[in-house]
Amino acid sequence: MADLDQDGWPDLVLNDHGFGVRILWNNAGQFGQPYDLLMGDSHGVSVADFDQDGALEIIVSRGGGSGSNARNSIIYRVDGERNFERLQDFPEPLIHMRGRTVQFADLDHDGAVDLLNFAFPSKEKRGESENHLYRNTQKGTLELAGHLNAKVHGDGQRTLITDIDGDGQQDLLLYGHGPISLHRGNGGFDFEEVTKQWLPTQYRDVTSAVEIDFDNDGDFDIVLSRANAFESGDTFFDEETGTWGFYVRRDTFEFDLAAGDLLKLVNYQSPWPHRHIYIGESAYQYRFPGETHSGKTLDLINSDSLGWPDHQEKQGLHAGYIGNSNWRIGGKIWSPTAGVVKGLVENPSPQSDKYQEALSNILLENRDGKYVDVTAQAGLNAPSNSTGAVVADFDNDGYQDLFFVKRGNLVTPTESSIYRNKGNGTFEVVRDHKVVSHDLGAWGLGGVALDFDRDGKQDLLYANEHGQWHLFKNDTEKVGESLVIDLGEGKAAAFTQLDGILRLNACGLTQTRRVGISNAGYERGYNRYVYFGLAGCSEPGQLTATWTNGETVTQTVEPAGTTKVSLLAMQ
Repeated sequence: MADLDQDGWPDLVLNDHGFGVRILWNNAGQFGQPYDLLMGDSHGVSVADFDQDGALEIIVSRGGGSGSNARNSIIYRVDGERNFERLQDFPEPLIHMRGRTVQFADLDHDGAVDLLNFAFPSKEKRGESENHLYRNTQKGTLELAGHLNAKVHGDGQRTLITDIDGDGQQDLLLYGHGPISLHRGNGGFDFEEVTKQWLPTQYRDVTSAVEIDFDNDGDFDIVLSRANAFESGDTFFDEETGTWGFYVRRDTFEFDLAAGDLLKLVNYQSPWPHRHIYIGESAYQYRFPGETHSGKTLDLINSDSLGWPDHQEKQGLHAGYIGNSNWRIGGKIWSPTAGVVKGLVENPSPQSDKYQEALSNILLENRDGKYVDVTAQAGLNAPSNSTGAVVADFDNDGYQDLFFVKRGNLVTPTESSIYRNKGNGTFEVVRDHKVVSHDLGAWGLGGVALDFDRDGKQDLLYANEHGQWHLFKNDTEKVGESLVIDLGEGKAAAFTQLDGILRLNACGLTQTRRVGISNAGYERGYNRYVYFGLAGCSEPGQLTATWTNGETVTQTVEPAGTTKVSLLAMQ
């Protein structure tokens, strides 16, 4: 998310892995049709004015085709007329790799954003670090400055930028596949691992990590969302509706279903190259009209689908009618594949219909040189299998609340969770919030808070894997007013505002925010608006901005409304 055209309305950058990166322009609270920025395999996205010319740049980390097509990240510049220009490679191009995490951050505190450019580890590197750190030369280029020497497995290089000890240096929390690890910044591009010294344990199955000052004591705490991932062969069944779903990956599978004359297949998705469906004994290929990336929903008739092949020569989904109202689906699949069948009278796979015990999310309080697990005391220890966490003050009472994206089970609507911060170190569940996804065959991914209509209340956008993006407007009643800090439209700035720390002291309450906070492990946006809930405060407050180049400025701000503070970033 970023105000790419700098017209005062936050735009959306939607990354659909395997399809492309799309821009949704915000036209005064109404989003336009998607604009295709880049088609193909893409992962991390980050936004900043890295060359300090007043226009924003978007960097996109491109995937490497499971190692067969290593490529480098590419950068686009966008202007106020919504035109994009792809920048040429630097004289020393960004390294080719299986791209994952890209995040702009001023690591050496010279006022210009540098770059974290992390890769999915390649076997050919034999453990050599592919977590590359690039320095901004302030001459329009980025040059390799070092590496983060952290052992990562698979997608374990998702990164949260935070400050664990309040020294002004960025610290990095890595998570994803394997245990999390914490790396303290010593200045510049030098990091040391402090996992054992700072964390109570090396948490696993972490799906997102977000910075939060939940107790308003001025330091940054951390919330971790966690979930059991689906395992190949997992199935789910809803007896009330007769809806059955399956998930497979890099596996051979076969299921028999009592579906009657019609097989009602809903939202079947299998990425290229094994997305085709083959029908009956002859295994003829089913032809779909139009695009198929967003899922295939179809009714197969028994008389057109007779039999089952003796040999499955092609990878993909096979479906055939085998008699007596029974159908068989199966195949050999490489990529993550899921689908739903409707109208079954009984569970076809009770032996594999296993619901793993859900994992609870984690709240880590920053206390005097280490993090303490206060999940249970805070009331957040209910098992949930959450795939993403969002931090925002949804009721504008001065304390940051939590939204957790639920994983779900493919076959029933998924209601995510909102926890209200009570201001005493505990949270309470919010009932009837109406943040529900009805996507079948999909599971939760991640989300972000934004005020898309600029009414002073934080709204919610979240995504589903194999499903849709969902935007929910905040209609909370009895919500307090907010003070909105506008960091200003594009001007050639002397230094970046990313990672600036804003503190508001008003009515005896101190609130702390970081510019560029994100719960997306691969990405980092740039929201020019920073929100502070005021509850019933009507007194002027003191706003202190501390920027990464060492500048600290304080000014008096009036309660409620929008305050421009672009002058704090001294031009």
